[in-house]
Amino acid sequence: MTDTEQQINQWFANHMEHTAHSASLTAPAIERASDALVNTLLNDGKIITCANGNANVLTQYFCTAMLNRFEHDRPALPAINLGADATTYSAICRDNRFNDTFSRQVRAIGKANDLLLVIVDDGHKANLIQAIQAAHDREMHVVVLSAKEKTDITSLLHPEDHEIALDNLSPTAATPILLVIINALCGLIDEKLFGG
Repeated sequence: MTDTEQQINQWFANHMEHTAHSASLTAPAIERASDALVNTLLNDGKIITCANGNANVLTQYFCTAMLNRFEHDRPALPAINLGADATTYSAICRDNRFNDTFSRQVRAIGKANDLLLVIVDDGHKANLIQAIQAAHDREMHVVVLSAKEKTDITSLLHPEDHEIALDNLSPTAATPILLVIINALCGLIDEKLFGG
């Protein structure tokens, strides 16, 4: 086996170790978060998502699974990724309001019975914190998927909010596991709403 092959095998081994540990750590939180997402949809609410950087790919993946389909055909479910509209995002940033990139949009389109889904792959971020505060101002619930435990965001959450936190993983180690969690949430939503 070459050194490169050993390195590749080590990446896979590390991923499997992180995944197994995360499964035992997060299963109850995933179940509770899926219930919150389902309750939002049953109460005529929508799911609004946001994330920074590479994690925005995960929010778009989630919204696509909601708006189109996950594994089986079913009615479309309302989900919006605030980071998908590059024009609005850049206009807010252009006006030197980077910290308002998501909160401004939440205040405009969020309402009671909606839910804000935030994905954080690299610790605390001011614009995500402001989005959570805006969601609470609009009487929305919040679900946070985080690569790290006990961030600044954790302290903002209300008792009815939910957090699925990994064990302080780097963004590159966390991303594939966050994707597995999103798949689990999508599968549970479909099962609870449509019987799988």
